[in-house]
Parts: sequence; C-alpha cells; structure tokens
Amino acid sequence: MLRHVTATRYVTPLREGGSLPGLMEADDLGTYVVKFRGAGQGRKTLVAEVVTGELARALGLPVPELVTAQVDQALAPSEPDEEVQDLLKASHGLNLGMDFLPGALDFDPGAFTAEPDFAGRVLWFDALTGNVDRSWKNPNMLYWHGKPQLIDHGATLIFHHNWPGAAASAARPYKASDHLLIEFGPDVPAADAALAPLVTTELLTEVLAKVPDDWLADEPGFDSTDELRRAYVNQLSARLAAREAWLPGLVETAVNRGNDRVVPERGQNRPEWLKHLPGDVR
Repeated sequence: MLRHVTATRYVTPLREGGSLPGLMEADDLGTYVVKFRGAGQGRKTLVAEVVTGELARALGLPVPELVTAQVDQALAPSEPDEEVQDLLKASHGLNLGMDFLPGALDFDPGAFTAEPDFAGRVLWFDALTGNVDRSWKNPNMLYWHGKPQLIDHGATLIFHHNWPGAAASAARPYKASDHLLIEFGPDVPAADAALAPLVTTELLTEVLAKVPDDWLADEPGFDSTDELRRAYVNQLSARLAAREAWLPGLVETAVNRGNDRVVPERGQNRPEWLKHLPGDVR
C-alpha cells in the first residue's frame, strides 16, 4: 500500500487546469501536492495517478513519492477562497498526495537534454498507458536536482472512462509526434526489449493493489473492487500484447524525431502553477 499521511494545513492552491490541486502540509512534516477526490475529474484521476505512477516506478522510471492523504473537512472554514472551501468539503477522506519538489523546473526541451535510452523508455511507457498529456505544451516532467521527474498521470488510462469500449482501444495507435521527448531520438526498440518483459500480470496486480478500495467502489458494471482491479490488469495486459499494432508507428515517429512538430520557444511551456508558488522558486 501507499504510505499514508494526514493533511494538517492547506498552504496554497496550484491553479493549473481544472483540478485545482493544492499544496498541503502533513503530519509527517512533509509537504505534498494534493489532488482531490472532490475535483471535477473525480476519483478516476486518482486511480490513474496511482496505477501509472507506481507502474512507472516499478519499471525504474523516476516518479516522486505518492501517498494517500487524509483530508478533514474541518480544514475548510479557515480558507478564505470559497472555491477551495467547497473543494475541501467535497474531498473529506482519502486523497492523493505527491511529494512536493521545491525548486523544481519544468523540463524544457530548449534548456535540458535527455539520453535516447531514457527518452525511449518514457515514450514507450506513455504509449502503453495512453498518456495524452506529456507534450511540449504540457510537459508533465520536472527537472529537479539534475534529474527528470515524471508527474501528473491523471490523463492516462483513458479506457476506464468507457469500460464497454475498453477492449477495442487496446490496439489503438499512439500519437507521438508532439511528445515532449520526441526530438531526442528515443530508442524505442531498446525500451521495448527492456520494459515489455517486466510488465507481467503479477506486477500489474501488485500495482492495482496499491489503489484504495474507496476509489474503486461503486463502478457501474462491476460487482466488486477485486473484479474492477482485474479489469485494469487485463486491459493493460491486452495493450501490451497488442504492441504489433502500435509499436511500429511509435518506432517510425521516433526515428523521424518528430520533424513535423513545431518546437516552442524556450520557457514557453512552463507550468502555470510554478508561477504562483509563495516566493519565486525559479
């Protein structure tokens, strides 16, 4: 299971997208970026964060620690922002926390570099999990203490928003032309050879066990959380097995190094929330 903390103070909202994550302090003296169960995207975003984040960690990719964060609605009245108050009230119970990395910068392709091996592994992994949200427009990768960190995986596992059509999506091609790391010559064949054998039914089962039952409860079409967990395992296994349908296109795009995409100006893709933290961490 994920390590558990109890939130003790809401520090500031991180106004990025529609989820309104918040920076919170916890009883372990740590500070976390918390994503709330009461946000518009709902619990499935939290499920995707855990499944994809913990699978990435198991495959050796860098991901900040994820924790379950208990949030008490008693924290809400002390917040002057009514939107934050409503969110805290709606998020009583278990939420998702990601270790806050002070001083981290967004990974800007114009400022940093990535080795083909690492770029290939991230690209392959994003294709496996259907990550539509790691582009130069929205990198979802930080640069911290000289190393990249993968963050924000709530937009992965799109299939779980439409379980009746999930099976048909297993072989869907992955659009890689706008991927953040495409210009670094990702070595996709090497990534496939290294990572595919590691994605076993046993590993996927272990990863799904980290998702709290509370976030999986009452899913239409499933009689139990165990049945729903098996559906995630089966769908990801089917995606892996269907690599002959999506891997060649991924390799071709990587070889072409995304020549058809527009490279942004340096700093253009800085996440909005980095501009609104207390003090200037840049």
